[in-house]
Amino acid sequence: MKIELVFIPSPAISHLMATVEMAEQLVDKNDNLSITVIIISFSSKNTSMITSLTSNNRLRYEIISGGDQQPTELKATDSHIQSLKPLVRDAVAKLVDSTLPDAPRLAGFVVDMYCTSMIDVANEFGVPSYLFYTSNAGFLGLLLHIQFMYDAEDIYDMSELEDSDVELVVPSLTSPYPLKCLPYIFKSKEWLTFFVTQARRFRETKGILVNTVPDLEPQALTFLSNGNIPRAYPVGPLLHLKNVNCDYVDKKQSEILRWLDEQPPRSVVFLCFGSMGGFSEEQVRETALALDRSGHRFLWSLRRASPNILREPPGEFTNLEEILPEGFFDRMANRGKVIGWAEQVAILAKPAIGGFVSHGGWNSTLESLWFGVPMAIWPLYAEQKFNAFEMVEELGLAVEIKKHWRGDLLLGRSEIVTAEEIEKGIICLMEQDSDVRKRVNEISEKCHVALMDGGSSETALKRFIQDVTENIAWSETES
Repeated sequence: MKIELVFIPSPAISHLMATVEMAEQLVDKNDNLSITVIIISFSSKNTSMITSLTSNNRLRYEIISGGDQQPTELKATDSHIQSLKPLVRDAVAKLVDSTLPDAPRLAGFVVDMYCTSMIDVANEFGVPSYLFYTSNAGFLGLLLHIQFMYDAEDIYDMSELEDSDVELVVPSLTSPYPLKCLPYIFKSKEWLTFFVTQARRFRETKGILVNTVPDLEPQALTFLSNGNIPRAYPVGPLLHLKNVNCDYVDKKQSEILRWLDEQPPRSVVFLCFGSMGGFSEEQVRETALALDRSGHRFLWSLRRASPNILREPPGEFTNLEEILPEGFFDRMANRGKVIGWAEQVAILAKPAIGGFVSHGGWNSTLESLWFGVPMAIWPLYAEQKFNAFEMVEELGLAVEIKKHWRGDLLLGRSEIVTAEEIEKGIICLMEQDSDVRKRVNEISEKCHVALMDGGSSETALKRFIQDVTENIAWSETES
């Protein structure tokens, strides 16, 4: 039986890239499966990524306009996604036109974690919904557990827990979780309500595709397999590695990569904080002092903090000579480079990279593990405080920059991390024989095995296709 799945990713570039990667793998696994990815496009974002996508007979991209500008406030964004349901409904209706020859059977929707309102459209077509969760299984477990406690009236307001010493037993972790490590999204009443509602909708789906590896998060996947939650499919690591060989980089990036080729193996610490990570002038000076004192070679992707990352991304500094300590560039001329935007995957692939100071976003974490590069995590926003705890305390796969960082760029608040704290983290990170480095190398091998024939990713993807087919067959017998 030929079947069709409809994927609806979030407009965020990292979510879109992960969705495309998974869709490509799925159609490669089964000749009877077709996928249409419905892309919500804002004229100001992701245009180069979208135009680079090429449809074929079994993997198509349908673009619907989200308008000129993506909303910046949480409620507005959610409402806007909901307002696009008629456009999605019309696009899907064309796909299932029974007058078309050899039209495949619509088998379900795969919705992004931020597009759960599209479950309503799937229900209108009488097909199951599945969730694609682009973050890690541990945080998914925390979210579902908080929703369970919230609905059981065991938890109401966590806004006063910034300095609490209370620890929470989270089923997706083996270690008690300090509430002072709780991400801001759970301490804000508005955000908490949004994510609790989101988690309830997760439970309506038939299954959850998670970008993780069983050997990486065994406890979390055990919790997600307890029978009270839709089946979890560990399909990771989903990585966008198409430019790892630097085929499409500009002249400036090429120079950086050549410089890395000239450095000794595992000698360079790479600092990069994702598309939304930026810093104040004071924090830049502290970081520069730490790099100077550490004695290590470095490549520092540096961007200016945005006053509101939901409204505008970080920008570039135009006066670094005035901001950095006097003589910094002269002293570091042969030891390090300060750059703007970085080709992160291509850089992590270089043998010279010995450590990665990162915000701890999940895509960056998986990329670092894939290339066997240990991380020092400096969480900045969203779920990254949880990621830091899981990677450092729970899994022993990273070192910390600051144990309890008070701040969140979503809140517009950023605590200064001192040069001493950063220097200590870098020195620990760059230890060549550390237990963390050995553990990272072990997990890196397991991540590679996961993507091999018969690996956990292929097994999960095939099981997902099998379940999708069986769910459709079951619904036909019921009707």
